[in-house]
Amino acid sequence: MENVNKILNHPKYKKLLNELNDLEKHREFCNHTIEHFLDVARISYIFILEKGLSYSKEIVYTIALLHDIGRVLEYNNGIDHHEGSVIIANELLEETSFTTEEKDLIIKAIRDHRKECDDELSKIIYKSDKLSRNCFNCKAYNECYWDKEKKNNEITI
Repeated sequence: MENVNKILNHPKYKKLLNELNDLEKHREFCNHTIEHFLDVARISYIFILEKGLSYSKEIVYTIALLHDIGRVLEYNNGIDHHEGSVIIANELLEETSFTTEEKDLIIKAIRDHRKECDDELSKIIYKSDKLSRNCFNCKAYNECYWDKEKKNNEITI
């Protein structure tokens, strides 16, 4: 997990993560914290293991760490967060030893994490992102903009 830890401990990533926490400290709905990122990683990796797929844990955790970090650019500059996350990811991935193909895979999954698509890894990240939310225990459940059918009213995987 050398590359994951390079990102996690990178000064820019730490700064953005702290800024995101500050920007969302009064947010009534789900926050985009390191806990959310790790929940997405763990759920995604469970799916990958259960499906017998060969995506590395390092790639999955990297995607999860970076998929919502662009919310800082969304809050500050109006850039859609998935596009902001791609901008940030491209910069941080330069500090890693991922191959060009691995970087492309990571960027695609980050860009596509907000929609259901045909790509298997992107589909897993999308689903894991949604399943990571504990709607059944949310104080803002009734005010949430998610459709009732989309909310997680039970623990499922």
